[in-house]
Amino acid sequence: MSAKREQSREMSSLCDWKELRLRRCAGEGARDPSNKLRDRSNLKSTFDAEKCSTNPDLSDKIPSVRALRDIHIGPAGWSYADWRGRVYPEGAGAKFDTLALVAKYFDTVEINSSFYHPPSPGTSRSWLRRIQHNRDFIFTAKLYRTFTHERGKATGDNEKVFRDGIDPLVEAGKLGAVLIQFPWSFKNDREERNYLNQLCERFKDYPLVVELRHESWNHPRILQTLEDLGVGLCDIDQPLFANSIKPSAEVTSPIGYVRLHGRNYQNWFREEADVVERYDYLYSRDELEPWVERIKQVSEKAKDTFVITNNHARGQSLVNAFEVLALLEEKRMPGPAKLIESYPRLAESVEPDDESAQGDLF
Repeated sequence: MSAKREQSREMSSLCDWKELRLRRCAGEGARDPSNKLRDRSNLKSTFDAEKCSTNPDLSDKIPSVRALRDIHIGPAGWSYADWRGRVYPEGAGAKFDTLALVAKYFDTVEINSSFYHPPSPGTSRSWLRRIQHNRDFIFTAKLYRTFTHERGKATGDNEKVFRDGIDPLVEAGKLGAVLIQFPWSFKNDREERNYLNQLCERFKDYPLVVELRHESWNHPRILQTLEDLGVGLCDIDQPLFANSIKPSAEVTSPIGYVRLHGRNYQNWFREEADVVERYDYLYSRDELEPWVERIKQVSEKAKDTFVITNNHARGQSLVNAFEVLALLEEKRMPGPAKLIESYPRLAESVEPDDESAQGDLF
């Protein structure tokens, strides 16, 4: 797809989304005034403004029970050693396909590995084959960390490798968003706003979502700028310290995006903590219920909404993804028997699937 054609398609999508939001706001049943488009006509629209599967037979086994097709729920990543024996049987073969397992029950997954190193084009094509059994499945991908956590070091080669790696997903119509995830240390000042603006411009031919963790970004000017650029804002749940951005249901583009990181206060900022320890948390249903309401609000304002559980340690991201899905659908959902065995509370949200079907994933 040519760059001009892709940009034209994105502009058309943005116009359609704005029209959809206006229709929804004018109609009956709006949940609250926050659904209305903000009146920001007097605000500048630049960040320079003053601070404010390999087995297609699995298609017969995909549960056809989803009602909310514009809300895509799934975990961040799928290849974790500590899922063995908890998410799927300990005795599963070495070639057990966890991506195919995720795609059996969910409609999305966030590619976590692209943050650490862009995939090769061959790897992306392999991922496409492994999710063929779910025609509704769509990926999101994190931007390579050199662009967000090592600012000033990114080269043209870094950009080319990233683009080459994810473009097979774009060409297949299976890339829902590219997530630009900044750390908490990325704060709202002139230099950082300029950098964010340049980065959005650099990758504007992709459907972009930006994650900002510092409270200083919570300002109408920033929201307006993102909306004008057609860049989505990621609504996040994280441990709340003095300057942590708070939970919200903001939508600034056709893409609504929610990430649940967990609330591990002990390890969130501990320098010695590794990535597993930092995101090691299991939400209670009581903690999830307010987010389910926010997700509904986001989906009313967006064309497509992605909900990503990032607390992946020991399969906890799948537990909470199933619970969010069941709360949204207001019924129990099919899921792997092994996961229910590992987390008995899931019986309230998940109906054990036929264990013999898991053999197709080995």
